[in-house]
Amino acid sequence: MNPDRRQIIVKEIEHWRRSKLLPDQYCDFLLNLYADQDTPRRTEEQHGTVGKAIAAVQRATGMQWLLTFGTFTLISFVVLYFNEFHPLLQIGVAAGSVAVFLWLGQRLRGRNEAAGLAFTGIGMLVMLGGGLYIMEQHGLDHWGWRTGLLALCSLFWVIYGIAARIHVLHLCGWLTAILVYAWLLSEFMTDSRWYEIQLYWLPIACLFGWSSWFVHRWSKPVSAVLFLTCSIVWFMPELYAMMFTEEVMWLQLQLLVKIAFGGGLLFLMRKQWMVWVV
Repeated sequence: MNPDRRQIIVKEIEHWRRSKLLPDQYCDFLLNLYADQDTPRRTEEQHGTVGKAIAAVQRATGMQWLLTFGTFTLISFVVLYFNEFHPLLQIGVAAGSVAVFLWLGQRLRGRNEAAGLAFTGIGMLVMLGGGLYIMEQHGLDHWGWRTGLLALCSLFWVIYGIAARIHVLHLCGWLTAILVYAWLLSEFMTDSRWYEIQLYWLPIACLFGWSSWFVHRWSKPVSAVLFLTCSIVWFMPELYAMMFTEEVMWLQLQLLVKIAFGGGLLFLMRKQWMVWVV
């Protein structure tokens, strides 16, 4: 067979392999028929991750090598000299890193859900951890600054979790908001009685329950997250009293009464709330 024609056929078979038009074993069989005797044959190892990585390195252009090493050098420079940057530049670098991780996570979710969520989670951790690190570097260790950062993160996580349909992130945003609210109560509402603590939390639980009913016609997953948050806030007075107050009298009895009352309410309204979340 003409070598030029053989080369065209081999390239076409390679295109079939990359496009997944034919299984790998069929492509191997065809390559064994048409490839030159001098052409190195693919082994099973070469089809694995290592083989694909080697092939990618071999096909890389000079510009790709330059971008790879340039990016690595830039990251190393930022990590080594981050503490010397101006505070605004530090905030910009942290925000830019978060944006890159979120963009990568969104791109990867279409091909690999787990990898995309992992990059998104790293971006959210960089937001929280980077903010805390910058505040520590500049002596902003007052509880108000940290509470403000947590509130900002919780708001962003709720909005991004709803927009990107990452329900775990949406729930984490509300849990962080609950933590911020509990922190504020512990700072400003000291020596509270047990009934006052109940009044701090139960209206919020009712608000989340009403919100779950209100949004279920537009989004069942969002409604389910709000319903779960409502269930958590329902028991927050007892948890708050256990952590931040010294008055724990009748705490076990309060908890048993609320479990019984909440369970009975869920049973009586099961035909309504199951429609919200299922």
